Amino acid sequence: MYRTSITAAFKNLALGIAGLSLVSFSPASAQQSQVPSQSLPSENVSLRKEVQHAVSKGVAWLRSHQDPKGFWSTPDHPAITALALVALVEEPGVQDRPLDSEAVKKGYAYLLSCAKPDGGIYVKDLLNYNTAVSMMALLAANRPEDKPLLLKARQFLIGLQADFNERGKVDNPFDGGIGYGSKEKHSDMANTLQALEALYYSRHLAADENLADRRDLNWPAVIHFIQSCQNLPTHNSERWASGDPQNKGGFIYYPGHSMAGETNLPGGRVALRSYGSISYAGLLSYIYAHLQREDPRVQAVVNWLRGNFTLEENPGLGAQGLFYYYYTLTKALTIYGADYVETTDGRKIKWREDVAVKLINLQDKDGFWVNANGRWWEKDPVLVTAYMAITLEIMQRRL
Repeated sequence: MYRTSITAAFKNLALGIAGLSLVSFSPASAQQSQVPSQSLPSENVSLRKEVQHAVSKGVAWLRSHQDPKGFWSTPDHPAITALALVALVEEPGVQDRPLDSEAVKKGYAYLLSCAKPDGGIYVKDLLNYNTAVSMMALLAANRPEDKPLLLKARQFLIGLQADFNERGKVDNPFDGGIGYGSKEKHSDMANTLQALEALYYSRHLAADENLADRRDLNWPAVIHFIQSCQNLPTHNSERWASGDPQNKGGFIYYPGHSMAGETNLPGGRVALRSYGSISYAGLLSYIYAHLQREDPRVQAVVNWLRGNFTLEENPGLGAQGLFYYYYTLTKALTIYGADYVETTDGRKIKWREDVAVKLINLQDKDGFWVNANGRWWEKDPVLVTAYMAITLEIMQRRL
């Protein structure tokens, strides 16, 4: 089984669950048994302190860049404020979770002001994205008074699940997924991941069988959509799905479209290129959909990621979405339970140490992170700083 959270959202994802195995990201890990966790190595004490210092600088920068009205960066997208709130609430080394700080109280007040009667948490567009990420911030706060709002938000996300062509029948590659919920009508992997993550970490709230409105996702349809985005012809019947060595097992953005473009294969066939960040999103989505690590679809994406592991770029996209790549990589390897990545060329990498050092070196002296490449909003230092603070918070306690 994967290492999973048993209470509230990012808190336990960051802390991990004591007593589970230290696992390599490798084919052998599918059969690896559970053994008691080892003590944290003493040589990592210095790095853990450096990481904590980097997080503290990042969080301090976020605090100093909050709008007086409570939001961060823009009032139109509560998701950015939600990410900043998770970074603040989960800061390591803080004795008491800072829910009573002025910045956090104002941030949550703004977030609640975006809640709509339909259950969504948004302002005007990107309905799924804003709602799902806002749910993660509310779950991180772990306040009993937010439960009714979270239950409504769960039902809102569930209601966004796509069902094209004949209703109730999985007869379209986009069936089962979730899109932005506004302008873009089709499903995509990034939005499906956001929804699945919020639903996964809020599932304990819906455990009461007496809830009046207790719809759930069509889970077979969810899995259908995820595999419809995977370059794996054994499980994906779409004509574009390729089993060539460079793409097999990896993911694209949505059926028929890769942000990494196309590549020409021998024989004249054109393949849609798998790429890094969305392949980690695919792995996370399979985990949230409760596929086991022995499943061939899970093993296929693990093998693609092992063959394309790097911190120098977002594989297939270069600098585009680089910080989102670090963010999804860290979440995926953490919940998978991997302490090492065994690459296909024989390296055994302590990935947490490498990611931590990389991010420390990329941090500006003033405490923020930003991408020189502006694709997917990564020139916004608030967004990127929140990504990186959360990323370091997740890994810090297991360095």
